[in-house]
Amino acid sequence: MHPVEALLFPIGRLLRNRRPDEAVSIANAPELATEHRIALTSPNFVDGQVIPAKHCGQFIGEEISPALTWDALPAETKDLVLVIEDLDVPTSTPGIHTVAAFEPSDAGLPEGAVTPADPNIRFIPNRRRQAKYVGPRPLPGHGPHRYRFHLYALDTVVDFTKLDIDHLPSALDGHVLASGTLTGTRTT
Repeated sequence: MHPVEALLFPIGRLLRNRRPDEAVSIANAPELATEHRIALTSPNFVDGQVIPAKHCGQFIGEEISPALTWDALPAETKDLVLVIEDLDVPTSTPGIHTVAAFEPSDAGLPEGAVTPADPNIRFIPNRRRQAKYVGPRPLPGHGPHRYRFHLYALDTVVDFTKLDIDHLPSALDGHVLASGTLTGTRTT
């Protein structure tokens, strides 16, 4: 165990039973509700299973985004938004790791594609001011965490230069054509 993780482990154990109410997940924001579903999958992990270390954050992996694939998008899709949230962070609301937008494609995203090095990927900084793919990294000692990848197909292109993470649902209100989720787990 890395020395920083060793220092955090007792805190994680102390907060082990503190988890947010899943009802406040971005998936339940009424502004993002839609009846149309996208089947979101990854060749790197199966829904409900462990996310490989190389896709995880500091002290675990290399923080390389997993490959993502999806079924047919609605014909009117003009933009896709990917949100990655930690459903088990010991705070009052799930932690948003990554918010990225990109042009629609039936080909999906290859491994490592969610990066600021790609000018076609637009990011909203998370609460830690990180505008990039932020891989899973549970608080050491806190137990298993679920990481949900959300994909939203929109009928418009979102201007991320004028948005912050707290206003994302309202900015997408009325524009969500379809959505899908994929959940992976990680424990330290």
